[in-house]
Amino acid sequence: MTISISIEPPRQADVEALLAASTAFAHSLYPEENSFLLSTDELERAGVDVYIARDEHGAACGMAALVPLGSSESNPAAVLTAELKRLFVHFDARGRGVAGHLLDRIEADAASRGIRSLALETGPLHNAAMALYRGRGYEQIDLFGQYVGEKFSVCFAKTL
Repeated sequence: MTISISIEPPRQADVEALLAASTAFAHSLYPEENSFLLSTDELERAGVDVYIARDEHGAACGMAALVPLGSSESNPAAVLTAELKRLFVHFDARGRGVAGHLLDRIEADAASRGIRSLALETGPLHNAAMALYRGRGYEQIDLFGQYVGEKFSVCFAKTL
């Protein structure tokens, strides 16, 4: 499978279909009130980059978003930490390296912008996701931000 990754707007039919599948999958595992999925409107906010993986036919088969989090006190314009959100690979494309391609591109882009670390939240029932992150050098960290106190949250981070 040939994969291309590009930053694209989230308000496209095939991307919104990925978002819907991701939401349905998350809600099949966890109560809706314990989900922290960004909406299409939130993905369109300034500074948020949405990465779309497309197969050799141009079909959207995976996605993830990079969301700036923290900046330097001495240089507020310099984002030092970002959060990885909405990483999802369509069921038909799983096991083909799509998530790894997305992570490679996002990590490279983030590092080139001076972002020093990526953080993320997943759930304790997302075994494949946790294995992926651990295998890619992410380490489990204490819950942060809106996830503090959430029983269905597991957080990871990686220094770039």
